[in-house]
Amino acid sequence: MEREKKILLHCCCGPCSTASIERLLSEGWLPVLFFSNSNIYPASEFEKRYGELLKVAAFYDLEVIREEQDHDEWLASVSGHEGDREGGERCSICFSYNLRRAAQKAAELGIEHFTTTLSVSRFKNSRKIFSAGDVFDGFEEIDFKKKNGFTRSIEISRQLGLYRQNYCGCEFSLSGVSQ
Repeated sequence: MEREKKILLHCCCGPCSTASIERLLSEGWLPVLFFSNSNIYPASEFEKRYGELLKVAAFYDLEVIREEQDHDEWLASVSGHEGDREGGERCSICFSYNLRRAAQKAAELGIEHFTTTLSVSRFKNSRKIFSAGDVFDGFEEIDFKKKNGFTRSIEISRQLGLYRQNYCGCEFSLSGVSQ
C-alpha cells in the first residue's frame, strides 16, 4: 500500500508508539514521530524514554523530531492540580498541553494531520484525550487501544527489548509506584 498521507504522531514513549505506528502504517499513513513530553519527570526518565523511541523509529525506519523539555513550563500549566487523582483534571490539562505542542509542530512542518499514542494505554481515557485534541485543526481521533492495540504494544515491546515504564511520566503519577 502506498503511504501518501503524512501524520505527525505525538509519542509519549517507545512502547506506546509501537502498535500505534504499526496501525498507522497499515492504514496508509506515513507517521513522523514527535517526542514532546515536558511532563516527564525526572529528566533522566525523559532521556530514557526518548532513547527507546529512537529504537522504535529505527525499527520502522521513521523520522523523529524531538522538542526540548521545559518541565517548569509544564508545571506552571498544571499548577493548582498537583493533588488531583490520576486520570483527573491534571491529566486533561496535560493532554491539552502536549496536543497543543503537536498541533503547533504539525502546522510548522506543513503536516495537515496529527494524533497521539496516548490513546493506546488502557490506563488513559480516550474520550478525554479526544476532547483535548478536538479543539485543534487536523487532529485525528484514533483510539489505538482498539484492534488489540495495548496487547500488541506489549508484544512488540518485548520483541524489541524495550524498557516499559511503570508510571505515566509526571512526578504526581509516581505516588504508589515503587522505585
